[in-house]
Parts: sequence; structure tokens; C-alpha cells
Amino acid sequence: MTSLTVARKPVRWRRVALHAGCLAALLVMLYPLAWLLATSLKPADEVIASLNLLPSRLEWSNYSTALEGVNDVSVWRLLGNSLLIAGGAVLGNVLSCSLAAYAFARLRFRLRGPLFAFMIATIMLPHHAVLIPQYIVFNQLGLVNTYWPLILPKFLATEAFFVFLIVQFMRGLPRELEEAARIDGCGPFRSFFSVVLPLTRPALITTAIFTFIWTWNDFFTQLIYLFDPDKFTLTLALRSFVDASSTSAFGPMFAMSVIALLPIVLFFLAFQRFLVEGMASSGLKG
Repeated sequence: MTSLTVARKPVRWRRVALHAGCLAALLVMLYPLAWLLATSLKPADEVIASLNLLPSRLEWSNYSTALEGVNDVSVWRLLGNSLLIAGGAVLGNVLSCSLAAYAFARLRFRLRGPLFAFMIATIMLPHHAVLIPQYIVFNQLGLVNTYWPLILPKFLATEAFFVFLIVQFMRGLPRELEEAARIDGCGPFRSFFSVVLPLTRPALITTAIFTFIWTWNDFFTQLIYLFDPDKFTLTLALRSFVDASSTSAFGPMFAMSVIALLPIVLFFLAFQRFLVEGMASSGLKG
């Protein structure tokens, strides 16, 4: 009995050390978020000068200033612009990438293997390498300073990562379901929309979550294509906020950062379960 108790003690201490290490890692990852929330409520003279995490007094006027917006554009207009771009990108990626993935995973056509390999190779292509050609094309089409350059490419299955993700998921679906639908007279499109697409929901939701987060946080592409302040997003407004004030108004800027962060947190919390399911059931695990 004594030997059993002695044998259990190292296991217990090992478990305590593991939990303590996980808790320490959690605190390290949450510290930037806590610093952002605390700084958004600090007075202007404490943002840079003070090293304390908590403010000496709560400056709620930072949020009232942030809600006024920048360049005579309200924060609600900026929020609507961001939602419009992110929503269009999500719709385009989910639709186009699922169609492309269905072709690579289920259909038989010539050069399918080389085309799939070429599509995967584009993942290694830097975004900046195609930025100038894309800008020239959109400029000649008269679409610069509109939302089309930010949304239209998403409807052309340009995100190879999401195509690969959905392909790996579709390859795990039983082909008997499509064969039964084909016997009932369904063609490729009917089989896709009626049979395959509903079963691919975890991978589609994973694609939607990552697309929403990446598009919402995108700054460089929006900076290149959008010039009119009325078309700015919350991400661009953070830069314009400091430029318009011509002062060190860090408190309102961090308050607007918190406002810009809230939709991402809410979107992730709403679909977290589907994200874990999609990543676990896809081919990314090896």
C-alpha cells in the first residue's frame, strides 16, 4: 500500500507541474489582450509614461471619442464597411473554393493531378508578388477605390489553402452516397449541392471563420485599394485616427482597437465548436 502511494506521488506532482505550465502559458498569451483593455481606459499621460497595467482612473471618454469615428465618418459606417467586405469574402471563398475542391476531389478529368499540384504550389507564392499585376488590372477596369478588388478575387477560388482543406475533407466522404444520387438521376451539380455540400459543413465553417478573421484584420490590401474615407474599414480607421488628431491620442486609438476586436471574438465564439470539428476531421492532421 505504501509503495503504491509512493508511486502515485510523482504522477500527481507531474500533473500539477503540467497544469501550472499551461496556466503560465495562458497568462502570457492573455497579457496582450489585458494590456489592450487596460490601455483603452487610461488617460493620455499614462499610456506611455506609466508602466502599470491598471490605470489610475478610468477614462471612459476614450470610447466616446472612438465612437465619434474619424474624418467625419462614424464608427458605425466603418463597422458596416468592414462587415460588407468580410461578408463578401466569406461568401466568395466558401462558394468558389468548395466548387473547386469538389472538382479536384470527385470529378475525373485530364491533367487533374498536375493542376492540383500547381494549385497547391501557389500557396508558397507571396501575396506581394501578384499585388502589382492585380492592381494594374483593377485600375484598368476602373475598380480602384471600390470594394470589388477586395471581394471579387474571393469568388475565383484564389485561396489554395482553403481548396486543399475542403479537398481533404471531401476525400473522406463515402462515394456510395453520390452513386446513389447518380442512380436517381442527379448530375454533378445536383450531387454537389444536395449530397456533398451538406456533409462538408465542418470544413466550410472552418473556411468561413479563417476568411472572416483574415479579411477583417487585413490592412495592406485595403490600404492599397481604398482612398475615400467613406469607404474605410475599422482597420484603416485606426491609422487615420492618429493622423487626423495630430496628437498622441493613444487612448481613443486603443479604444477603437477594442471595438474592432469585438466582432472577431464574437464570430469565433459562435463557431468555435465547428472550427474544432472541421480541423479534426480534415486532412490537416496528416
